[in-house]
Amino acid sequence: MSTPAADGITVRRCVVRVIRRGGWSWGPDPQDLVRQVLDALPELLAERFGEHLTGEGPDLEITEPVLLTVKPPRAARNGLAPAGLVVEPAPVAVPPPRPVAGAPPPGPAPAGASTTEDATMAAGPYAAGEASRTPAALFAELAERGELAALLAGLPDAALRTYLSALLAPAPDAAPAGAGTRAPAPAGPVPAEVIGALAAELARRLSRPPPPATRDGLAELLDALPGAETEPLPPALRADAGGWQRVPAGETRVCFVLPFLLAGPLARTGYLDAIGPALAGIDLPEEAPLLAAALAYKVLDAPERGWRRSGEAGKAAAAFAGLESAPDLTGFAHRVRPALPVLDGVLALSLCRGHDPEDPLLVLGVDGGLLLVDAQGMFPIAWAAGTAGLLPHWEACGRPPVLVCAGPLPPPCLRELAEAGVRLVTAVPPVRDDPLSRLPWRTPLWTTGGVRQRLAAELPALAGRAGDLVRTLFEAHRAVPLAPDRALERSVTLAASLALGLLAWTLWRERETPDPLLALTRFADLEGTVRYSRDTVSVKLPLGRRHADLWRCGALTDVPDVVWLDGRTLTFSGG
Repeated sequence: MSTPAADGITVRRCVVRVIRRGGWSWGPDPQDLVRQVLDALPELLAERFGEHLTGEGPDLEITEPVLLTVKPPRAARNGLAPAGLVVEPAPVAVPPPRPVAGAPPPGPAPAGASTTEDATMAAGPYAAGEASRTPAALFAELAERGELAALLAGLPDAALRTYLSALLAPAPDAAPAGAGTRAPAPAGPVPAEVIGALAAELARRLSRPPPPATRDGLAELLDALPGAETEPLPPALRADAGGWQRVPAGETRVCFVLPFLLAGPLARTGYLDAIGPALAGIDLPEEAPLLAAALAYKVLDAPERGWRRSGEAGKAAAAFAGLESAPDLTGFAHRVRPALPVLDGVLALSLCRGHDPEDPLLVLGVDGGLLLVDAQGMFPIAWAAGTAGLLPHWEACGRPPVLVCAGPLPPPCLRELAEAGVRLVTAVPPVRDDPLSRLPWRTPLWTTGGVRQRLAAELPALAGRAGDLVRTLFEAHRAVPLAPDRALERSVTLAASLALGLLAWTLWRERETPDPLLALTRFADLEGTVRYSRDTVSVKLPLGRRHADLWRCGALTDVPDVVWLDGRTLTFSGG
């Protein structure tokens, strides 16, 4: 409780949450971020309530909680956080004005303040309500950070067409949500910066002058944008569409709680906040639990005979998704394909934003395409069918050196990388037209030049670790083994690998080389109890060394507004 002061506001209870948008590291001193926010908070509150600090008029007593969002300007936010990090105070619980005895009733509440019986806090940039779970809200947030153009440039034509159509569509008629589902949010107004970015991207792809930055101007070019229609779903794969039920309130024991540990790292990268808008853009917001189940399968036991799962693995996946039983994901893998490039792009932007240009990247041949991996921590950044799909991510990382690992690479891979100006080292013998030269080394290596010899020495060890990652998470631990298309498989592999890598990085980077497989193996058999209530999903872990390590590094902090849990908060405890 603060001391009363003349011409001031006495705050008796104030809750501040620091929210990081993007990036994958809290920096060397995370508590310093909180201290800097608290130091800046008095000035921000004074600016917000300056009109009430003039010393004139009656005193006001605040008794009912309200939500007040205090958002510093971009320059101030950048001053509070290291490079690649944006810190924003969460909505602060402040009571609404009420006149004291004998005072006249106050005027209307200040703009931006809202009264609610149950004060809650936003979990991230897209978690402030149903209106924020739209593609327009997601794209507006990316535009504010200056990253929307990079995301749009990485979308295939079909995905860009899908989301452009969703943005230009009129608001749907309001309809009540069914049990356990959310009503789709209206599209609402699209910010001008989003319209401008879409117009620029369309002009680039169609080689035309930029159209007017209006909805009508974009609509005229929509039909000219290439993009095949989604193939109809075979009747045999339609059975899982809506054939699942939410888990009721109660408690269940699960043998694997590792999927729940992925939620915190993915929330910090912005991935969880992007799920709702990405699925809303293809009219699948109610199928977020199916995406959660696919994510859980990635870190559970590998299926027997390539497709059959144990009962405990299915129970754990259903518990993580908030469902009564494990769903069939084969049809969902087909339906969700248009949304996957958006989710993959959000992950890639997060990793590229935090990459040090001095650290190398790895390129491997996976699934007939190429996989780009951050060598520091073995974070998979992106998968692409060819070299052109990886070059934007390489440039976003600061054009670092690249180590090309031996494997099933597309034939023109080395030549296209070299022609793009990539400094690389590889053990793959070049063909006739590849502009590479032999490196004087104890083993056969080739390079384009400009790469330090230290990286040549590190290539075998890094390639071995990357190969283990691919064999384990991309090949053995299959999320949707019976799906004919592997787009969902690759997408959830990228997300799960990033979350596992962040856990390993946070826990063990001071004493050993972090790697996603370390977290996978060390937490694979961690069990716990999951309890579902109206507002929370609580996970209780057994006390011990693993619980202590997770608690100490902040991996057991609450994850608010989880989209596949109907906006409930995911909490952790020990016992």
